Amino acid sequence: MPINYGDTAWVLSATALVMIMTPALGFFYGGLVRRKNLSSTIIQTLTIFALVSLLWAFYAFSLSFAPSIHGLIGNPEYFFLNNIGQLPNAAFSNSIPALLYFAFQLKFAAITPALIIGAFAERIRFKALLVFIALWTTLIYSPVANWVWGPTGWLHTMGVIDFAGGLVVHLTAGASAVAAALALGRRIGVNENRDSRPNNVPFVILGASILWFGWFGFNGGSALAADGVAVQAIVNTNLAAAGAAISWMFTEWYIKKKPSATGIAIGAVVGLVAITPAAGYVTAQASIVIGLVGGVISFFISNWKYLRATLDDSLDVFACHGAGSLWGLLATGLFATTLVNPNGPNGLLYGNPHQFLLEAFGILVVGTFSFVGAYLLLKLTNIITPLRVSPEEEEKGLDLSEHGEISYE
Repeated sequence: MPINYGDTAWVLSATALVMIMTPALGFFYGGLVRRKNLSSTIIQTLTIFALVSLLWAFYAFSLSFAPSIHGLIGNPEYFFLNNIGQLPNAAFSNSIPALLYFAFQLKFAAITPALIIGAFAERIRFKALLVFIALWTTLIYSPVANWVWGPTGWLHTMGVIDFAGGLVVHLTAGASAVAAALALGRRIGVNENRDSRPNNVPFVILGASILWFGWFGFNGGSALAADGVAVQAIVNTNLAAAGAAISWMFTEWYIKKKPSATGIAIGAVVGLVAITPAAGYVTAQASIVIGLVGGVISFFISNWKYLRATLDDSLDVFACHGAGSLWGLLATGLFATTLVNPNGPNGLLYGNPHQFLLEAFGILVVGTFSFVGAYLLLKLTNIITPLRVSPEEEEKGLDLSEHGEISYE
C-alpha cells in the first residue's frame, strides 16, 4: 500500500502536538499543588512519559493493537517493534506508516497514566509511582485499548465507539484516580483547613492553554487522515472547550460570586475531555452542547462537599476526567451521526437508541475494570514497596524528600 504524504504529514504533526500535552499536564498539575511539591509533580509526568515510551516499544503496543487473543489482549506479534515498519499496515491505516501509528498511539499511552497522579499528588513515593505505572500500563491500559481500538477487540466488535479516548484514556484514568485516592488515604492536614491553595495559578492557566492547543492533535489526529473528519474533530474540540470554560465560569460566578482563574482553566479542560469520545462523530452544534453541559456537571461534582469530605482526590481528577468522560461518552451515544462520519453509527437522537446503550455498557465495563484493577495494583505495589512517604517526608514536601531539590530558593 502506498503512503499518503498528506495524511502522514498531518499525523506526524498531531503526534508532536499530543507530546506537548505531557509537559502541559505537568504545569497544570504543578501549579495546583503546594509549593513544596511543585517540581516533583512536574517531573512525575516527564518520567512517566519516558517509562511508558520504553514499555510501549517492548510489548505494550502489541498488547494493545495486535490481533486479539479471544478479543481480550493483543498477541506478541509486535513485541520489540517486530513487524512495525515504514509501510502502512491495513490493520491500523491504509495511508500512514505503521511506525507512525505506533508513535501516535504512544503519546496517548504515555499521558493517560500521568492523569492519575493528580489523585495521589503530594504523598506518593516516587519508587512506588514507577512500579504502579508499569503495572497499570500493562494490565489496565493495554487490555482496554485492545478491547476498544484493537481490530478484533470485543467492545470494538460489539459496536462501542470512542473516537479519541473517552473510554481508553479518560475513563480509565478517572476511575483509577478514585481507587488511588482510596488506597493512599488523605493528605496530612487536609481536614485541618491548612492552606492547600494552588502555588502558581499562572502555571495552571499555562498548562490548560497548552493542553487546549495539543488537544487538536489528540482529537484531530485520531482521524488518521487529513480529511473532513479531522477538521470536524478540531472544530468540535475548540467549541466544546470554549463552552465548558464559559459554563464553569458563569456557574462559579453565580454560586461563589467570583469566577476564579483556576476554575475557568479547569472548565476548559473538562470540555476537552467531554468532547474526546465524540469529536469525530458529532456536529459542531452538538459539541457546544457537550461543552456547556460538561462544565456545569464537573463544577458541581468538584464542589460536592460530601465527596470532598470523604475522598481526597487532590487535584479533582475524577471530577474532570471521570465525570467529563462519562458525560462525553453518553453524549456520543446521543449525538453521533453518519452525516458527520459515514464510517460511524447514528446515535439515539438520529434514530439509533442501541448506540446509546452500547456506550453506557462500555462505561460500566471499563469503569469497573479500571477501578477494581487499579485498586488491586496499588495494593500489590504497596507489597513490593511502600506506596506513601512518611508523615515527616510529606510535611517536608516531595521536592526535597524524594528528589533532594526545591523549586524556589
